[in-house]
Amino acid sequence: MNFGPQTTEEDSFAIMDRALDLGINFFDTANVYGWKLGEGITENIIGRWFAKGGGRREKTVIATKLNGKMSNWPNDEKLSALNIRRACDASLKRMQTDYIDIYQAHHVDRDTPYEEFWEAMEVLRQQGKIIYVGSSNFAGWHIAKAQEAAARRNFLGFVSEQSHYNLLTRTVELEVLPACQDYGLGVIPWSPLAGGLLGGVLRKIDKGRSAAEHMERQLDKHREKIEAYEAFCDELGEDPAHVGLAWLLHQPAVTAPIIGPRTIEQLDGTMRTLEIKLDDKALARLDEIFPGHKTAPEDYAW
Repeated sequence: MNFGPQTTEEDSFAIMDRALDLGINFFDTANVYGWKLGEGITENIIGRWFAKGGGRREKTVIATKLNGKMSNWPNDEKLSALNIRRACDASLKRMQTDYIDIYQAHHVDRDTPYEEFWEAMEVLRQQGKIIYVGSSNFAGWHIAKAQEAAARRNFLGFVSEQSHYNLLTRTVELEVLPACQDYGLGVIPWSPLAGGLLGGVLRKIDKGRSAAEHMERQLDKHREKIEAYEAFCDELGEDPAHVGLAWLLHQPAVTAPIIGPRTIEQLDGTMRTLEIKLDDKALARLDEIFPGHKTAPEDYAW
């Protein structure tokens, strides 16, 4: 998501090359990334990187998303059969590839029946344009309804769900994660560090770095928790960002958090996460600081 708006094309190429060298091969994007209406800036950057050859496309599991508005024309957004067809072809062209590994619904579309959605995805799969289908920002009941509709058509259904999940934002533990586990979906959390709030924000402020206005508002809201969190990370001798990511890797439903490095240094630093093992005591302490949820309905009933 940072490629284009915050990271130059040259640096984006270097980050992706470095990721492959490190064994990271799953890249997630969306047709709206780049945030200029209809331009698909981030997908275009990835496409030009693929075009450099060297096995880059073959080594990469590429996931992109559709649903967001790509023009002011009514059918250039959401999950109608027409937009699915057009959006997929446009993403393929921008990314200079003939197939998408995981094609994700960026959000639910309450106006399109699942029968229409799945028929359109079946056609794309038959044409060889997509391999798997994923969801993003779906509620647990949306996942269940979609999976049952797919099953009636003898179609595989969703293989993954991309949810907002981190130590501060744990609502998905109620029903989304249990639904994913029951249906066999991999969970790929977005915003794993709460937009930087779990990345050592107080340490950075102490060193003279200023926080954005929206970050200041969130920090004011959660300051007591963040102070306790960073103090606990100090006890562990680990960077807060690495602990936040490691916690997600310890959650049974999670396949992999989606990180968004803006620089090579950020990417390299993140690799420390893989070495952190949190014991039961550490996990319990994190639950004390950031209370989570039990599975529904036990969370709110007997």
